[in-house]
Amino acid sequence: MNFKTTVHFDFIKHSKKFFMASIILTVLGVISLFLFNLNYGVDFKAGTNMDIAVGKALTQAEAKEVLATAGVTNVTPTVGGTNGDRVSARFEEVLEQTKVTEIQNAFKAKFGDQVSAEVNVVSPDMARELGFKTIYAVIIASIAIMIYVMIRFEWRFALAANIAILYDAFVVVAVFSIFRLEVDLPFIAAVLTTIGYSINDKIVIFDRIRENLRFGKLKTRDQLADMVNQSLWQTMARNIYTVLAVLVIAVCLFLFGSESIKLFALAKIIGLTSGAYSSICIASPLWLLLKSKQKPKAKQPAKTAV
Repeated sequence: MNFKTTVHFDFIKHSKKFFMASIILTVLGVISLFLFNLNYGVDFKAGTNMDIAVGKALTQAEAKEVLATAGVTNVTPTVGGTNGDRVSARFEEVLEQTKVTEIQNAFKAKFGDQVSAEVNVVSPDMARELGFKTIYAVIIASIAIMIYVMIRFEWRFALAANIAILYDAFVVVAVFSIFRLEVDLPFIAAVLTTIGYSINDKIVIFDRIRENLRFGKLKTRDQLADMVNQSLWQTMARNIYTVLAVLVIAVCLFLFGSESIKLFALAKIIGLTSGAYSSICIASPLWLLLKSKQKPKAKQPAKTAV
């Protein structure tokens, strides 16, 4: 079988640069998490979130003024919605029902009886439980993916894929930590779906590598490197089209979606971009690194006729 194709760029030749860039970003993420942690939303810390629909467009200054009349001065509200008629206010403490009613009455006094509010309260125990369940979800997903790849391929593919998808998940976390973006439940959903899309790209490439490896007579590392490059370019169009199809949707959600979904869309954009990068620049070169260290099988001595 001839697996030769046009190689426009030698990814394997520059793999050390990709590894170094990825390590630098990982170190920056670790430092940011150590110094600043994540900017947890109400979903992961005790507090109250109020989404108030006032029925007409308003400005952030007006929203702050109304909150001030209710005795709230330490909260910065966010104005959103299709017509700019919704106010989102996040409180770091669990509000008493009397305070919630006071805030609602303040908005009704300003904008009329058409004002409605949705109130979400997270207790400290619930916030702690959500945090632990999130960690368990990522760990279980990673282990399940590694087992699946080991069954379908081999342990080198599984190890390379798992390192790459954990890197993708960490990139999303690191960017949100560095830029102090809020982490909530939709963010976790974005991280988990990032892992799913990321492993899909890697499976496509690994499947082609395995096929070319099976039918090619490859003995040296240079031959293996050439085969990996060929495999990457053979699957490049499919991977690009798959990622772009989802990326366009994520970008549209980020640009035209409501405020409540923008950070979810942003996390998806970061995760999809990182997944496409890691499939080509991390997972495949990492598999080659592991494969090239494999000791050749000892030749069986020829049987002599008796």
